Amino acid sequence: MKNIEQLNSKHGMTTSSRFKKFFTAIIIVILIICATPNLYPNKNLIQVQASANNMLVVSVPELKNNLENEGFKVKKVISHQGGYLVELENRALTAEARAHIAALHSELNVKVISASTMPIWLEYTGLKPIKLGLDLDGGVLFVLKVDVEQAMLSQLQSVADEANSIRINNRYRHLSSPQVINAQEVEIVATVQGKTELQALSTTLHDRYPHLSSNRKAYGSLTKLTLSFPEAKKIELHKQLMTQALSTLRSRIEELGITEAVTQRQGDNYIRIELPGVQDPDQAKRIIGATAKLSFHALQTAGGQRIKDKLGNVINIDPTAIFGGDEIESATAGRDEYGKPLVELFLSSSGGKKINHFSRQNVGKPMATVFAQYYVSTSGETKKHTEVISVATIQQVLNTRFSITNMQSMERAQELALLLRAGSLDAPITIVKEQTIGPSLGEKNIESGFKALALGLSITLLFMALWYRKLGVIAIISLLVNLVCLIGLMSLLPGVVLTLPGIAGLVLTIGMAVDTNVIIFERVRELRSKGATMVIALKQGYQQAMSSIVDANLTTMITALILLGIGYGPVKGFAITLALGIVTSIFAGVIVSGLLSESLYSQQRQGGK
Repeated sequence: MKNIEQLNSKHGMTTSSRFKKFFTAIIIVILIICATPNLYPNKNLIQVQASANNMLVVSVPELKNNLENEGFKVKKVISHQGGYLVELENRALTAEARAHIAALHSELNVKVISASTMPIWLEYTGLKPIKLGLDLDGGVLFVLKVDVEQAMLSQLQSVADEANSIRINNRYRHLSSPQVINAQEVEIVATVQGKTELQALSTTLHDRYPHLSSNRKAYGSLTKLTLSFPEAKKIELHKQLMTQALSTLRSRIEELGITEAVTQRQGDNYIRIELPGVQDPDQAKRIIGATAKLSFHALQTAGGQRIKDKLGNVINIDPTAIFGGDEIESATAGRDEYGKPLVELFLSSSGGKKINHFSRQNVGKPMATVFAQYYVSTSGETKKHTEVISVATIQQVLNTRFSITNMQSMERAQELALLLRAGSLDAPITIVKEQTIGPSLGEKNIESGFKALALGLSITLLFMALWYRKLGVIAIISLLVNLVCLIGLMSLLPGVVLTLPGIAGLVLTIGMAVDTNVIIFERVRELRSKGATMVIALKQGYQQAMSSIVDANLTTMITALILLGIGYGPVKGFAITLALGIVTSIFAGVIVSGLLSESLYSQQRQGGK
């Protein structure tokens, strides 16, 4: 009976061990497959296509000769979607070659694209190589300042314009023209006869702007009303403006087709944008830095806001917009029946209701399209430029789809459509830092980083092999498994970007993984010196070392998570690699090496040694 129980126990342990080995093997195989795309890095190509309504007039030999005469060695040119894809021998010169082609052939649409080099069977898996950061792949870094104060001033000015419009329309003759004072409050002064008018105006404004706080004081025969944002509202507006800026900038970057960008808040009023792999920073700068805002207004014969059109004519508009850019769901550039550029708008349901209600009551009357944009003057001040880009007569009842006509150019229409799709910015932004990193520097960083990794790995493996012999071989295998699993995990998880500090994290991971094996193997040596068999020493060694391994890695993981939460750019890249490296180190150093040790000494277990 006792023998049967021992046999059942042994059989249960064997089944459990087999399942553990099978499950571990499955994880390793999956992560090896995930790491495989890194053997096939993407390549940069120059895409040459005809622009709208133009023919592709350049031939392959002509294109190749133009480049090679300027010192750009062409690897190959292939036809693609009615144009060409050009690959250079030196990837680092791709951006310069693109600029050269664009300068020679202004009628062509020339840009740099990234193309996969993976075999078809691997592309079907949907797996991709690890995303590289700026310091490894080259690209552009922007640090933007969000001018929240200017946005609040703009909102106060809108309140002042609205108050002035109400004053004129209701013929409040005993009130002064509302003014923004000290960029903090709107001031309205009433004479003795105007107290009733001031009360009526104050009530109307509070109905339209319930978040405003008001203060009324008497100065002799005059009564002064001041309107301002309370402190709690300022904090709320600050938060809303920063959130909107982040969301809008991310949408603009997606519209540009940049999928590996990093957009994150940095401090109270700054946003950091990293665009790895971007070889044409001018377009990115023009779109990201734009602060365009579109709104639609009724015209007024008297009062209102005075704005000039592109010809310099002054137009009076109602300060309260019919609807704004936040109601626009999509926008596309096109041409009308006369071939003139236009932007076709698709509104949200709420925007459709607003324009439908307004147009139904104003058929035959004009409606102005106002384009507002912030810019930095030569003196460094942020200023707002507002222009009426279109005044059109409403011919029929409008719904969720209509067009802005008479655009200056097709390029202007395309840029406006992109900005409207991505969303407008209520707060002006200024690029305070711009840094371009060439791909050649990135390639040197990759080469230097992986040389350091290879050197550290080689010395570590040699030490383990000489010091622990058979157990050293197990440590070497687990270290290699650890490295492959870490690369596979970084490739698999979305949002993980490898930077130069990330490569330092890879080297550190190797050291931590060795620590795990050293702790275990030294416990095994101690038990062997006390007379324990190798099988028992291994089993107890792994069990006794677990608490030390968990404590050491837990403290490191806490540090990595703190860095991940508060770090930016390279610091965050290091933290991600370190955190993932801790997970793979425990997996490889404990589970994989434990199973290998068990398999290696299984003969001794059977012999009872």
